[in-house]
Amino acid sequence: MLAPVFVSSTGEPAHMFPPQLIVEHRVLAGASISSKKRLLETLAELLVGEQPQLSREAVFDRLLERERLGSTGLGHGVALPHARVAEITDAIGAFIQIAEPVPFDAIDDQPIDLAFALLVPEGANETHLQLLAKLAELFNQDHLRQRLRSAESPQALLDILTQASLSASNGVA
Repeated sequence: MLAPVFVSSTGEPAHMFPPQLIVEHRVLAGASISSKKRLLETLAELLVGEQPQLSREAVFDRLLERERLGSTGLGHGVALPHARVAEITDAIGAFIQIAEPVPFDAIDDQPIDLAFALLVPEGANETHLQLLAKLAELFNQDHLRQRLRSAESPQALLDILTQASLSASNGVA
């Protein structure tokens, strides 16, 4: 059974992820993206959204800097770009379902069509590692990847991610 990362005010298991981590306006379905660079640019745009203290260029640079250390392509068509930034106080994420897979230098040398980007506060090392581990665990599930690939709207993608978060935090595979 997975231990939840986050609990409700009553101490009961809540979502595996904090509620602000992923919201509909940071989710794209069927995106036309042709390269790894364009994917990272689009993820940066989504992440900056309602965060006036962030710049798209700075977030893109941080994501690209992390990619240069080693690809965040997990395999099975999934990438998990991530970075730490000083300008935020809570972790935020963005998710893109890509219409046609793009090369990403993933560990299995396969192109990716699902990308979840994660930004965490500069000093939140433990949160960063916990979220990355939980996301990697979720995206390792074939049935979840298939559901995400067949979703047709940002809301459907968000619903699938939310349900997966709830199921995982309650120990349901």
